[in-house]
Amino acid sequence: MYRYDEFDHAFVAGRVAQFRDQVERRMSGELAEDAFRPLRLMNGVYLQLHAYMLRVAIPYGTLNSKQMRMLAHVARKYDRGYGHFTTRQNIQYNWPRLEDTPDILDELASVEMHAIQTSGNCIRNVTADHFAGAAADEAADPRPYAEILRQWSSVHPEFTFLPRKFKIAVTGAESDRAAIQVHDIGLHLKKNGEGEIGFDVYVGGGQGRTPMVGKKIREFLPEEDLLSYITAIMRVYNLYGRRDNKYKARIKILVHETGVEKLSAEIEAEFAELKNGELKLPEKDVQAIQGYFALPDLPPRAEGWASLAAWKKADIDFARWVEQNVQPHKHPDYGMVTISLKPIGGIPGDASDAQMDLVADLAEEYAFDEIRISHEQNIIFPHVALADLEALYRALKPANLATANSNLITDIIACPGLDYCALANARSIPVAQEISERFGSAERQAEIGELKIKISGCINACGHHHVGHIGLLGVEKKGAELYQITLGGSADNNTSVGEIIGRGFEPEKVTDAIETVVDTYLGLRLSPKETFLEAYRRVGQQPFKDALYGNAAEAA
Repeated sequence: MYRYDEFDHAFVAGRVAQFRDQVERRMSGELAEDAFRPLRLMNGVYLQLHAYMLRVAIPYGTLNSKQMRMLAHVARKYDRGYGHFTTRQNIQYNWPRLEDTPDILDELASVEMHAIQTSGNCIRNVTADHFAGAAADEAADPRPYAEILRQWSSVHPEFTFLPRKFKIAVTGAESDRAAIQVHDIGLHLKKNGEGEIGFDVYVGGGQGRTPMVGKKIREFLPEEDLLSYITAIMRVYNLYGRRDNKYKARIKILVHETGVEKLSAEIEAEFAELKNGELKLPEKDVQAIQGYFALPDLPPRAEGWASLAAWKKADIDFARWVEQNVQPHKHPDYGMVTISLKPIGGIPGDASDAQMDLVADLAEEYAFDEIRISHEQNIIFPHVALADLEALYRALKPANLATANSNLITDIIACPGLDYCALANARSIPVAQEISERFGSAERQAEIGELKIKISGCINACGHHHVGHIGLLGVEKKGAELYQITLGGSADNNTSVGEIIGRGFEPEKVTDAIETVVDTYLGLRLSPKETFLEAYRRVGQQPFKDALYGNAAEAA
């Protein structure tokens, strides 16, 4: 993984010192909150419903055991003993004291971590496939390019005050696991017949108040032109993006109102001025950064195959865990392990300090000191020998980290909701917990198969409800919480925005409504192999609407 150079160390240290002075002036009253707000946001500090919140960057979701131990230490020393991993592969602390935040940032800097550009109208943390560098279906590791984008975008003088926040995602696999089509810019890394690297470029995706699927504006952009082309997009957006209305300020609105053809022409014209200039990527620099992300030396461990078969036969719970939470690695003797942060009845994405310490220890012992955070709010060990899976499972289980539910109905994405967030209209966490408990049976989950539920406590869609196979949006109506159900969303290669199915449900009725949707699917599917999403796309919303509301008129 990438290591800071002298510039990085000096840059982060300088930002910490600068923010320490700003906090001291805020605490003394010299700085009013209105003046302090943009300064704290530039350093990842929000003012939430009950307290300040600190969001720490985990660039493209990659970290090591030393960094994970620091995250545990911060949770223990400065918070309430836990952190919340987010859909942007970051971590949030919900209870830090403002006066402690400079010390937190100083300690994070000691392990090459920071909170820069985790908030504000700037280019946010660049996200990537959580299986990057290990996946069997990968053309190339996308993380070197995410790192290039991070270095280019950090406090970029031209793009520090954009019309609105800006999000970029990159994947290098045939299967999109980074949700690139619901980002402001999505990059799909590919190789051509000559082995050259290029990018399909998507622009204008996003969720929130106006969900849109990104439009492909470039096929196979050459690797050397990556920064030139992204800069061209950013310049066009910075010039034409609306600043008079924050609800219409994202690039997706610019794409929609201008038209993709006209906007593409503007971008291409800007790119023509830039492509042969100083932003062209030198091959030696790309190779140097790629060297940081080289695959670990993975010795052959062929004995794992026979051992794994025996362990699975002896322990049905272990067999389920392997089936759901272990994916094929590019090395046949290894697997990619998902450590679920979704225990039955738990809070999605939360990890205690003790759990983070354990993950750090196990990463050193079994995973070549590599850890990933997925945008689905789970932890990933990308390189684990099959021969070590049983020992890893036994170590995870007592810590409640061995739930076998990756991509199943209880692997729920949820934002903090009204329990923490000042913007939320409704709670997300209790709803997620109740659904998880209702469907917690391993047999029931296996019967249902792949089904992604995503919950947001407000229209900002931090829980990605728009692209859930089943999405739940918490709304407020006459002082009461209601949950609007959407069906048929997805964030894969065939990205789609879920369809609103009808009127909302009260908190006490929403889990029953989800069960009705699930039972309707089970009755409609052509075979156990037909997933919920496949069945929904085949039959449409009407059978589900009829099951939920009795007739279409009631659903209006």
